[in-house]
Amino acid sequence: MIISRGRSYIFVHIPKTGGTSLALALEGRAMKDDIMLGDTPKALKRRRRLKDAQTRGRLWKHSTLADIDGLLRPEEIAGMFCFTLVRNPWDRMVSYYHWLREQSLDHPAMRRAKALEFSGFLNDPLVAASFARFPARSYLTDASGAERAALYIRLEHFEVDAAPLWRHLGFALDLPRLNASARLSDYRRYYSDADADRLAIIAADDIRRFGYRFE
Repeated sequence: MIISRGRSYIFVHIPKTGGTSLALALEGRAMKDDIMLGDTPKALKRRRRLKDAQTRGRLWKHSTLADIDGLLRPEEIAGMFCFTLVRNPWDRMVSYYHWLREQSLDHPAMRRAKALEFSGFLNDPLVAASFARFPARSYLTDASGAERAALYIRLEHFEVDAAPLWRHLGFALDLPRLNASARLSDYRRYYSDADADRLAIIAADDIRRFGYRFE
């Protein structure tokens, strides 16, 4: 997450949507008072500024607007340009699975990813429930329950969807290319028909809202 009072925006970073690339690009034009939550270079340097912050939720890379209640007032959030990246859920689940398999932390989802083939991981009740519980809108809903999204940028249509962001900032950004995980580029190869249908149920909110299809 990046909070820029100077440019009046909040970038909310949904996991496995390409958000690190956008965060790095925004960092390159950061203002001195921008608040950064994450593991990028400037975020790590500025982290100590928040050591005494008292907030509703966890301050971390993937904080939601509700989490930062206490750091910013709801009325302040309402007046800012709040945006995020979203991604085709079938593709995102594959990326999530491979990312987990590369991690070394002791976490239930990571243990499942390492122990199961993709189909078993997708159909695991814990994984399915977690994925379904946090649609994109949940990240851009503040502590009052109001959705404050000024913009959702579909990763697959970034050049078109990001135009309102560039207008707000007054400049465009080039996103760095980061190393991808060791996975097949075509997400469809991971899915049986039954698994594709299962993901359609799990991620129904985002699929319906952003017009995604298994294609």
